[in-house]
Amino acid sequence: MSVMRQVVAALTLLAASLPVPPAQAAVSVTVSPAYTQLVAPATLQFSVQVTGGGNSDVIWEVDNAVGGSKAYGTITPSGLYTAPQKLPSPALVTVTAVAKADPSASATATVTLLAQPPQGSTYYVAPDGSDGSSGSIEAPWATIQHAADSVSAGDTVLVREGTYNEHVHLHVAGNASAGYITFQSYPGETAVLDGTGLNIPHGQWGLFTFDNASYVIVSGFEVRNYQTKSRNRVPIGIYVTGAGKNVQIVSNRIHDIATYAHTTPRQCGSNAFGLTVYGTQAPTAIENIAIAGNEIYNLHTGCSETLSLDGNVKRFAVLNNSIHDDDNIGIGAIGFERVSKDPKYDQARDGVIRGNTVYNITSYGNPDYGKQYAADGIYVDGGTNIVIEQNLIHHVDLGIELASEHEGHTSSFIAARNNIVYEGQSAGISIGGYAARRGGTDHCIIVNNTLYANDTEKTGSGEFQIQFNAANNVFENNILYAGPQNLFVNDFTDSTNNPAMLDYNLYFSPEGADAGMWVWQKQRYHGFDVYRQSTGQDEHSLFADPQFVSLDDPLDLDVVSSSPARGTGAMLGKAMTGKYDFAGYSRTNHGEINIGAYQR
Repeated sequence: MSVMRQVVAALTLLAASLPVPPAQAAVSVTVSPAYTQLVAPATLQFSVQVTGGGNSDVIWEVDNAVGGSKAYGTITPSGLYTAPQKLPSPALVTVTAVAKADPSASATATVTLLAQPPQGSTYYVAPDGSDGSSGSIEAPWATIQHAADSVSAGDTVLVREGTYNEHVHLHVAGNASAGYITFQSYPGETAVLDGTGLNIPHGQWGLFTFDNASYVIVSGFEVRNYQTKSRNRVPIGIYVTGAGKNVQIVSNRIHDIATYAHTTPRQCGSNAFGLTVYGTQAPTAIENIAIAGNEIYNLHTGCSETLSLDGNVKRFAVLNNSIHDDDNIGIGAIGFERVSKDPKYDQARDGVIRGNTVYNITSYGNPDYGKQYAADGIYVDGGTNIVIEQNLIHHVDLGIELASEHEGHTSSFIAARNNIVYEGQSAGISIGGYAARRGGTDHCIIVNNTLYANDTEKTGSGEFQIQFNAANNVFENNILYAGPQNLFVNDFTDSTNNPAMLDYNLYFSPEGADAGMWVWQKQRYHGFDVYRQSTGQDEHSLFADPQFVSLDDPLDLDVVSSSPARGTGAMLGKAMTGKYDFAGYSRTNHGEINIGAYQR
């Protein structure tokens, strides 16, 4: 044996004899209480438990701002929350604890803010109850539907642990003076609403159906197993329809809602929803609706969305939900589908989609799409005046899409900012209609996002895609780290001559600036300098390594202190960039703004 081999063998034996360090436990976070109601401006002490990682400290956020804010309330480093003097609209906030040991690990609680204590009574439902009973804790009712038929404004229904195989039709209303009607799993327990074997009334129905309901809260339920094999039936986990105001759907778990109807991509004929809001009336809308802290997963939705708002819906908040492992669009805000009886009001508007995590979403293999990577993480299809911020989107087909499927209409005045989109199968962010005879995108701003290694399936879409009928849009202060095709911008049509203004972005490919590709007005350019000189776009932009904290597992797309993204963005103002970065810190620092989603 050679001397070198003897050394290697000795080192191998030594390594084998050394104790193996234990694997680092995954970090998990739990916040308590997970849901509560609080009369403003009172205080509430949250508790937190962190396991794994060796560090139990957390960073507290209120509505995705570290330490909170005057508008939504503040929180101390020890978790003491103080509600704001004035109720926000919708009157709900999220409280999140982020683990210092692993910033990707967090837990979120939701708080309904009240002007005064509820004026009603508390009733109980249990599997061994009777609908002929009084509804007390000693003599509970047997069905949630009986409770819905019996309660009035200000009442609370606590549902004990068990499985309830029923539809629940909520056609009730609380009011501002007496308070909400609340349906909630009993504290520390989970009530399951199971649709196994149930029919689908009226062609389209939910396990929970809110029908012209107002001042109603549903919290803490597991909603599952509602399915069909018919193209004429649409199963829905939670369905809000008609008109109404001040509805809150918080901290529920919705899964296995599915259509298995026979269909083809030509038909796009099967539909199901995890949670959908249909504003069917006019001029009265569904307004001030909050959808927060829910987990929706393992759905087969055919041609429909996992979570969507459609028709006459205004002043909505979709906050800190987890949407994953579904076969079509994660979150949708939609217009011009003839959901509202009056076309003037047929548009989701004036809302916010904030702090959601959307992942493992693809339409590939969905019978309604075949072999197409067409499912968005977040899709605004004809909506207006909507803010999309601080969302984490990964391993979806298209990360964020702003467009309209209806000719003559657009998604307009949308702000997509401070989001992270990585390793998607197709485009990172896309604007414009998917065909010439479709709608488009107008006066939308896409700023301070981080796009990393998208288009993994080499669809030719690139990091930022511009399709048909886009005009007057802004794309600035974004980091684009190229995916496998080194395609950064893909403006593959010349349907308009001013689809967007691009500047102050940071581009990078490990293969170098000359390997990068940009398509502008149907013309393909190789190399960063050639693209800029030929198009006049990205005058102040950079081609440089953004120096992410980590490209290993876990991925960390914050940038180190020496990054060229630090302080080199355009100061566009809070109205465009928002007040907070992806991690909840101030969006500017000493009069400077970073390129990308992080400011720290």
